[in-house]
Amino acid sequence: MASQEEKQAQPFTDIFDEDEAEESFLLSKPTCFIILGKPGSGKKTLARKLAQVWNCIFIEALEVIQMNIHEETEYGIKCQELLFKGQSISEELVTEMILKKIESPEVFHLGYVLSGFPSVSEEYMTVSQQIEKIKNLKLKPDFLINIKCSDYDLCQRISGQRQHPDSGQVYQRNQWDPNVIEKHKKEKDQHEEEEQEEEETEEDPLMVSEFLCQLVQRPEDIIENAEKRVGTYKDIMLHPLEDLMAEQDCQYLIELDGNQQPDDLFVVSKLCTNLDELFRVLSSYKLIAHRYRWHRSRWGRACPVALKEGDIIMGNPDLAVSFLGKMYILSSPEALKTFMLNPRPYLLPPMPLPPCKVLVFGPPFSGRTTICNLIAHKYKGKV
Repeated sequence: MASQEEKQAQPFTDIFDEDEAEESFLLSKPTCFIILGKPGSGKKTLARKLAQVWNCIFIEALEVIQMNIHEETEYGIKCQELLFKGQSISEELVTEMILKKIESPEVFHLGYVLSGFPSVSEEYMTVSQQIEKIKNLKLKPDFLINIKCSDYDLCQRISGQRQHPDSGQVYQRNQWDPNVIEKHKKEKDQHEEEEQEEEETEEDPLMVSEFLCQLVQRPEDIIENAEKRVGTYKDIMLHPLEDLMAEQDCQYLIELDGNQQPDDLFVVSKLCTNLDELFRVLSSYKLIAHRYRWHRSRWGRACPVALKEGDIIMGNPDLAVSFLGKMYILSSPEALKTFMLNPRPYLLPPMPLPPCKVLVFGPPFSGRTTICNLIAHKYKGKV
């Protein structure tokens, strides 16, 4: 009986054992999301808001391109060269940047919110191949969020969008159409309490008219083009994505009403995820609880990054950071940046383990190299 009970016992984490709880978190997988939906359904807006509140990394084609150009990476330089020549950035290059970003240290620490992948374009990979890439990711998505909206409603909403040429801001019909705005005003005028607010916030009609005259309709927002985009999505992507969602555990599949505004969608999605008790660890700059104080870590003043690399280097107090209630002191700005991207590899057991350096010497042909290799193999060291 005792042996059976031991086999059935599950390795639960003791929340009162600080070291065990910390190790459990360091070994845990960060939460990852994928936002799916028809073109123009609000995927990008929802993904950006979700990433901001959930403290994840927002990954989207345009975002990744701008990031690489800003950081002047190898991919960014290629993108700039293509853009300066008046050429478009290839799907292959964009896909490589997205996949590389998903495998970055900060994503392995914080997780991601992915939008716009898989894409309708099959210039580089088919939709099935893109979905297969998602399935084979090291950090597989935990949640699939699907924004559902009828073709007619979506095309009407897209065709009602206008863009300001200077700011690039996109406005919905209820933000620029005088008839719709007037209708909303009449509905509000029925309430006496809101009449005063309307008078106080009423804008100059001349300014409003000048602003409306500047708005333009983008070619992709013309209703014929919108219908074509939605039709292409249904022909190419809909069935593979339905198969992907069918394979997903239903409790981690969230479907949202695309007729709502993006802000309302965000509130709904946040409520859905909270039901699954997915809570992020408090940010390092916040206290864990009332009257709780940060503690020194077992590393003391030693730099965790340098110690992992086999060197004992005392950290600089100006480069101190806090993580999971402990203080860590880094030795250089590079070590600080590396640690902040993903501290997990440097904190997992058996660290902090002081490096052991062995010197083997002797006369020529005495077997020094062989002994060194055997010791390194036995204790997983480097020669």
